[in-house]
Amino acid sequence: MATPWSLTIDCASPTTLAAFWSAALGYEPSPPPHGWATWDDWYDHHDVPVDERGDTAFLHDPAGAAPSLSFLRVPEAKTVKNRIHLDLAVGGGRHVDPDLRRSRIDAEVQRLTGLGATVLWDVPDHVTMTDPEGNEFDVL
Repeated sequence: MATPWSLTIDCASPTTLAAFWSAALGYEPSPPPHGWATWDDWYDHHDVPVDERGDTAFLHDPAGAAPSLSFLRVPEAKTVKNRIHLDLAVGGGRHVDPDLRRSRIDAEVQRLTGLGATVLWDVPDHVTMTDPEGNEFDVL
């Protein structure tokens, strides 16, 4: 049996970054843990101070197929290139006509730029971008 896992992203603004990745990936805010009506009920039960409740944000794939994402406020800023990153595979793969694949990539890059992403570099088979806090990802 595979081990369940999620991806946690350290950041300065969990709410802002969760909103970007929710729109980018089609994810939704995660419901509170099983047995809790709201996140505030869960926070209250675990004595999480009110001023710390914005320190995290949680997203999930509504289809339940992909891993969940957690965003955790940390005091330090990002300083170096990511050692792990997301690939958004929108082009369809190398078996797809290169012009069609590239048009799909370009359309997604334009959409993501509108959400606050930035293009770092553009090469023939993919575009490397950053999210609003500078975390790299590829559109291919």
